[in-house]
Amino acid sequence: MKTVIIHGQSHKGSTYHIARQLAEKVGGEITEFFLPRDFGEFCLGCTQCFNEHESKCPHYEKLSPITEALDASDLIILASPVYVYHATGAMKAFLDHYGYRWMVHSPEGSMFTKQGVAISTAAGAGMKSAIKDMADSLFFWGVAKIYKYGTGVAAADWDGISEKKKQAIDRRTTALANAIKSKEGRVTPALKTRAFFFIMHLMQRKGFNPRDVKHWNEHGWTGKARPWKER
Repeated sequence: MKTVIIHGQSHKGSTYHIARQLAEKVGGEITEFFLPRDFGEFCLGCTQCFNEHESKCPHYEKLSPITEALDASDLIILASPVYVYHATGAMKAFLDHYGYRWMVHSPEGSMFTKQGVAISTAAGAGMKSAIKDMADSLFFWGVAKIYKYGTGVAAADWDGISEKKKQAIDRRTTALANAIKSKEGRVTPALKTRAFFFIMHLMQRKGFNPRDVKHWNEHGWTGKARPWKER
């Protein structure tokens, strides 16, 4: 299994250790990117990715290594500590660059056969809203199976976490890893994803944005073709 981890910070804190622990338990090839170290640009709102093509984005070349890793992966882990009850600004800026890939626009077909995990930690609270920031993109990208894990660690760093809490984290990451591995090679989208895709399929038949309509037509998605195999 190929796993890509997008870390919403450049230091190796509690969120990093949990994401890494999960990836190692899943096994296989692991590729990691740290934000903003590996990508720190803000979306300029130029709309070129929506109206023309993503290659027209002024940050396309910088983003390409991460995009290629995402597309080649079987499992996507988005990991961010809580910053003021949300994901980090670096994570949000990164996700902003993939708005054109949302199902309402021009989704990447391979996403519909992948699994994804949104992970967040905080000393206290805010994990739910931080995870939603990341899980929203996983869903609208079309990721077939999405898991969420947030936990308050009552500490400022990994070394400060109690052994009892670390044991609970270990149990949870083991359970997540087992669930992910059990679906390897046979992932199909959840009913909610299928339903949303069908709505977009109807919308793209009418057409609003020429770039999006062309994308859907080229893949046959306005007809009977689907980006996943029915079982």
